[in-house]
Amino acid sequence: MSSLSGKVALVTGGNSGLGLASAIAFAQAGAQVVIVGRRQDAVDAALQAVGHDAVGITGDVADLDTHDRVISEITQRFGRLDVYMANAGVALLEPSSQVSVERYDRQFSTNARGVFFGVTKALPIMNDGGSIILVSSIASAKVLEGHAVYAASKAAVEAFARSWALELKGRRIRVNVISPGPFDTPILEKLGLASEARAGLDAAMAAAIPLARMGRPNELASAALFLASDESSFVTGANLAVDGGMALT
Repeated sequence: MSSLSGKVALVTGGNSGLGLASAIAFAQAGAQVVIVGRRQDAVDAALQAVGHDAVGITGDVADLDTHDRVISEITQRFGRLDVYMANAGVALLEPSSQVSVERYDRQFSTNARGVFFGVTKALPIMNDGGSIILVSSIASAKVLEGHAVYAASKAAVEAFARSWALELKGRRIRVNVISPGPFDTPILEKLGLASEARAGLDAAMAAAIPLARMGRPNELASAALFLASDESSFVTGANLAVDGGMALT
């Protein structure tokens, strides 16, 4: 039997990168997958990649109405939820002296408020014994240039996880965090780097990571699948760094 057979799994930001890789892994493990993304075209393309009758919902997690629509549709279609992976996030990297109020608010609205209300609105339909996975970043603990606001928003996510792990113990809902390091995802292509600059970035990342390379999306997905499944039935309140050891340097 597949490890998520018969379970309903929601992945926010499941239309690209690490979220898409995790959605694919969940679907292949037998879950009925629901993904949420901001752009309809990206959601449609992701559904083709995920397959297995996955459901796509378009919305911005920074907009609280999105969470109401998502939970309403899941309730109508499936009546329950077993896995909630809060992956959607935004990173606007710049020195603190250059951060505008708008860019500060955008990161906290998506990365912290969106996670908090997404999870709390989902709790009434989550099965007891379910799994909540919050995606943070090693930047919450490792100081990286230009990451102050982003790191703070992710530190909030980790605080939520610790509180919820205890608040939800009576329902046996496990709450865990994944903290990725650098991954080779399409977001790097969106930076518009020339091939020489990309090669330099790859070399710099390899030098900073003990395993000497950036992560592959399927490696993050494997960690997420472990936390989503009963294989991690005695794991809650944990923060799993999937970073090739970068947090150690």
